[in-house]
Amino acid sequence: MTKEVSKQTLNVFEKIKQIDENGNEFWSARDLSKVLRYLEFRYFKPVIEKAKEACKNSDQIIENHFVDYYEMVKIGSGAERGFNNGVKLSRYACYLIVQNADPSKEVVALGQTYFALQTCLQGKMKSSNIYLNA
Repeated sequence: MTKEVSKQTLNVFEKIKQIDENGNEFWSARDLSKVLRYLEFRYFKPVIEKAKEACKNSDQIIENHFVDYYEMVKIGSGAERGFNNGVKLSRYACYLIVQNADPSKEVVALGQTYFALQTCLQGKMKSSNIYLNA
Protein backbone atom coordinates (compact mmCIF):
# COMPACT_ATOMS: atom_id res chain seq x y z
CA MET A 1 0.00 0.00 0.00
CA THR A 2 1.31 3.45 -0.83
CA LYS A 3 1.73 6.22 1.73
CA GLU A 4 -0.87 8.28 -0.14
CA VAL A 5 -3.54 5.58 0.20
CA SER A 6 -2.59 5.20 3.84
CA LYS A 7 -3.01 8.93 4.49
CA GLN A 8 -6.36 8.95 2.68
CA THR A 9 -7.59 6.09 4.83
CA LEU A 10 -6.38 7.75 8.02
CA ASN A 11 -8.06 11.02 7.00
CA VAL A 12 -11.40 9.22 6.78
CA PHE A 13 -11.39 8.87 10.57
CA GLU A 14 -11.10 12.66 10.87
CA LYS A 15 -13.78 13.20 8.24
CA ILE A 16 -16.39 11.29 10.23
CA LYS A 17 -15.54 13.07 13.48
CA GLN A 18 -18.34 15.32 14.71
CA ILE A 19 -18.58 18.10 17.27
CA ASP A 20 -21.54 18.27 19.66
CA GLU A 21 -23.31 21.39 20.93
CA ASN A 22 -20.81 21.64 23.83
CA GLY A 23 -17.76 21.54 21.56
CA ASN A 24 -16.89 17.91 22.38
CA GLU A 25 -15.64 15.71 19.58
CA PHE A 26 -17.31 12.36 18.98
CA TRP A 27 -17.71 9.67 16.39
CA SER A 28 -20.97 7.97 15.47
CA ALA A 29 -20.70 4.21 15.95
CA ARG A 30 -22.73 3.73 12.78
CA ASP A 31 -20.32 5.88 10.75
CA LEU A 32 -17.31 4.13 12.25
CA SER A 33 -18.78 0.72 11.43
CA LYS A 34 -19.03 1.73 7.77
CA VAL A 35 -15.44 3.00 7.67
CA LEU A 36 -14.27 -0.26 9.27
CA ARG A 37 -16.18 -2.08 6.52
CA TYR A 38 -18.79 -3.87 8.59
CA LEU A 39 -21.57 -4.67 6.12
CA GLU A 40 -24.34 -4.35 8.70
CA PHE A 41 -24.42 -2.47 11.98
CA ARG A 42 -25.70 -5.56 13.81
CA TYR A 43 -22.32 -7.23 13.15
CA PHE A 44 -20.58 -4.24 14.71
CA LYS A 45 -22.57 -4.26 17.96
CA PRO A 46 -20.55 -7.13 19.53
CA VAL A 47 -17.38 -5.13 18.87
CA ILE A 48 -18.89 -2.18 20.77
CA GLU A 49 -19.78 -4.49 23.67
CA LYS A 50 -16.22 -5.86 23.85
CA ALA A 51 -14.89 -2.30 23.82
CA LYS A 52 -17.25 -1.36 26.67
CA GLU A 53 -15.97 -4.31 28.67
CA ALA A 54 -12.38 -3.21 28.06
CA CYS A 55 -13.34 0.32 29.12
CA LYS A 56 -14.85 -0.97 32.37
CA ASN A 57 -11.83 -3.21 33.02
CA SER A 58 -9.61 -0.14 32.63
CA ASP A 59 -11.50 1.53 35.50
CA GLN A 60 -13.10 4.05 33.16
CA ILE A 61 -16.75 5.06 33.34
CA ILE A 62 -18.41 3.55 30.28
CA GLU A 63 -20.97 6.36 29.98
CA ASN A 64 -18.15 8.90 29.60
CA HIS A 65 -17.04 7.23 26.37
CA PHE A 66 -20.13 5.47 24.97
CA VAL A 67 -23.27 7.62 24.94
CA ASP A 68 -26.54 6.26 23.57
CA TYR A 69 -28.59 8.72 21.55
CA TYR A 70 -31.43 8.96 19.05
CA GLU A 71 -29.89 8.99 15.58
CA MET A 72 -31.41 9.88 12.22
CA VAL A 73 -30.32 7.48 9.45
CA LYS A 74 -30.95 7.73 5.70
CA ILE A 75 -33.00 4.89 4.29
CA GLY A 76 -33.24 3.61 0.70
CA SER A 77 -35.67 6.24 -0.54
CA GLY A 78 -33.39 9.06 0.63
CA ALA A 79 -35.68 9.89 3.53
CA GLU A 80 -34.46 9.67 7.12
CA ARG A 81 -35.68 7.45 9.91
CA GLY A 82 -34.87 7.69 13.61
CA PHE A 83 -33.15 4.89 15.49
CA ASN A 84 -32.71 4.59 19.23
CA ASN A 85 -29.47 2.64 18.92
CA GLY A 86 -27.10 5.45 17.99
CA VAL A 87 -23.91 5.59 20.03
CA LYS A 88 -21.63 8.60 20.36
CA LEU A 89 -18.04 7.48 20.86
CA SER A 90 -15.15 9.35 22.42
CA ARG A 91 -11.72 9.07 20.85
CA TYR A 92 -10.83 6.56 23.57
CA ALA A 93 -13.93 4.48 22.78
CA CYS A 94 -12.91 4.42 19.11
CA TYR A 95 -9.45 3.27 20.16
CA LEU A 96 -10.98 0.40 22.16
CA ILE A 97 -13.29 -0.49 19.29
CA VAL A 98 -10.51 -0.76 16.70
CA GLN A 99 -8.54 -2.89 19.16
CA ASN A 100 -11.49 -5.30 19.26
CA ALA A 101 -12.51 -5.13 15.58
CA ASP A 102 -11.81 -7.73 12.89
CA PRO A 103 -7.99 -7.76 12.52
CA SER A 104 -8.19 -9.29 9.04
CA LYS A 105 -9.39 -5.94 7.68
CA GLU A 106 -6.57 -3.64 6.57
CA VAL A 107 -8.56 -0.55 7.54
CA VAL A 108 -8.79 -1.88 11.12
CA ALA A 109 -4.99 -1.97 11.37
CA LEU A 110 -4.88 1.62 10.08
CA GLY A 111 -7.54 2.61 12.59
CA GLN A 112 -5.56 1.01 15.40
CA THR A 113 -2.54 3.11 14.48
CA TYR A 114 -4.57 6.29 14.00
CA PHE A 115 -6.53 6.12 17.26
CA ALA A 116 -3.54 4.96 19.32
CA LEU A 117 -1.48 7.93 18.16
CA GLN A 118 -4.33 10.43 18.35
CA THR A 119 -5.47 9.24 21.79
CA CYS A 120 -1.91 9.63 23.04
CA LEU A 121 -1.59 13.11 21.53
CA GLN A 122 -5.02 14.10 22.83
CA GLY A 123 -4.07 12.92 26.30
CA LYS A 124 -0.95 15.06 26.28
CA MET A 125 -2.88 18.09 25.05
CA LYS A 126 -5.93 17.86 27.30
CA SER A 127 -4.79 15.69 30.20
CA SER A 128 -7.64 13.27 30.76
CA ASN A 129 -10.47 15.46 29.46
CA ILE A 130 -11.62 13.14 26.68
CA TYR A 131 -15.07 12.50 28.06
CA LEU A 132 -18.28 13.14 26.18
CA ASN A 133 -20.24 13.98 29.30
CA ALA A 134 -17.73 16.46 30.71
